[in-house]
Amino acid sequence: MAICRSKASMIGTKFHADLVMAAKLALVVLLAVTNLTARAAGNALSELDKQCLSCHSAKELAKKLANGETLTLHVPAQEFAQSVHNMIGCAGCHADVTLNDHPPGKTKAAGTREYTLALTEVCRSCHADKFKLYEGSIHAALLRDGNPIAPVCTDCHRPHAVRAKAARESIADVPCRNCHGSIYDAYAESVHGKARSKPGNTSAPICADCHRAHDVSAAAAGDHVKDACLACHQGALASHQTWLPNAARHFEAVSCPACHAPAAKRKVDLRLYDSVAQQRVAEKAGVPQFESRARSADAKGAGLDAMALQSLLREFNRDGIDNRTTLRGRLEVSTGAEAHQLAAAPQAIQDCTKCHRQGADPFQSVTVSIVGPDGRPLRYGAQQEVLNSMISVDSVGGFYAIGGTRIKLLDMLFALALLSGIAVPAGHLTLSWLFRRYAKKIHEQDAATRSTGAEAPK
Repeated sequence: MAICRSKASMIGTKFHADLVMAAKLALVVLLAVTNLTARAAGNALSELDKQCLSCHSAKELAKKLANGETLTLHVPAQEFAQSVHNMIGCAGCHADVTLNDHPPGKTKAAGTREYTLALTEVCRSCHADKFKLYEGSIHAALLRDGNPIAPVCTDCHRPHAVRAKAARESIADVPCRNCHGSIYDAYAESVHGKARSKPGNTSAPICADCHRAHDVSAAAAGDHVKDACLACHQGALASHQTWLPNAARHFEAVSCPACHAPAAKRKVDLRLYDSVAQQRVAEKAGVPQFESRARSADAKGAGLDAMALQSLLREFNRDGIDNRTTLRGRLEVSTGAEAHQLAAAPQAIQDCTKCHRQGADPFQSVTVSIVGPDGRPLRYGAQQEVLNSMISVDSVGGFYAIGGTRIKLLDMLFALALLSGIAVPAGHLTLSWLFRRYAKKIHEQDAATRSTGAEAPK
């Protein structure tokens, strides 16, 4: 009976919560209809909103919160009148505010961050589809990790001045610049940024065109950068094949900015790769292993050398299939800001010797990486010598061709690996042929002996 009462209580609580949510949605719809009716002109304010703004349009209007922070209560009347939220009015989002108790005697929010997080639930009630996208983003992952500055709705959208995406014509309006200042500055000076800054040009890509608006992912963790580039430059592979040898291999192993950001510093990133699952190895949430294993292998703290890298691979293969975790090399730029310093096509690197020569700069900086729980890559420094060792056959095999870097030792290692790859099956076939020939000869001798022995008594 107690269990039944408990279940009934739970059902009753859920029903009450659903009823409250339905009532709130109904109120929002009712207020929206009321406000739409009240607006004869396109950006007219309802009488109810004008009553709110008679106080809240004052720039100095603010309130002290419990933790001493100041919460501004100023709402620019003209901006609100031109916003997409104008049609639902003030009470559409602030349904909990009543004129009978306003301003309230006590402040519920302890600080501005708590107040902002509470308002996101109001956004969710109307924008559930966008929330679903957001919850799978890098921003939401940072929020779940307790990052105090992880962006939420009102950090990117000014709630009282929200405009349709189509109205955002100037790159200066992009909210991403508030957190990603150095990247924004690099973008603004790039071929994309300069094109976008021209009056009326909304075709040139802006942040959300490459990184998406709500389901923002960690671009450096996979092929997101390449996919974003090829989404617009669909004929890029075909055009590169007219002059670039092994163009498809270059597209797999060299990031687009590595050539199209000529001023950037480049490096080799050795990615831990699951050869069975056919994907990059990812750190398990709540079970951090990569950095501790890398530090343990790097006893001197000077960066992973060849033996230390081999030890790290053994650690990741210990509990699974032997040689399941391998390495895949990729040529990248060093920082996110440099990835946005894209130049016009004629300025892109087309000189093969920039990489394909002994001592080439891109091969002097090496990192080893794994995908972190939030999708961003976790990197650990490695010594340049790892590219010249026996395990380099695994580490740079994905993007190396004999003679490609003019590193003689590496060429020899790959030649030996190639020869061993040919010699083993060739040797196996040769031994099999010799064994069959020997077995045939023995069989013939046995047959002759039996034949002679059978005729002897006669």
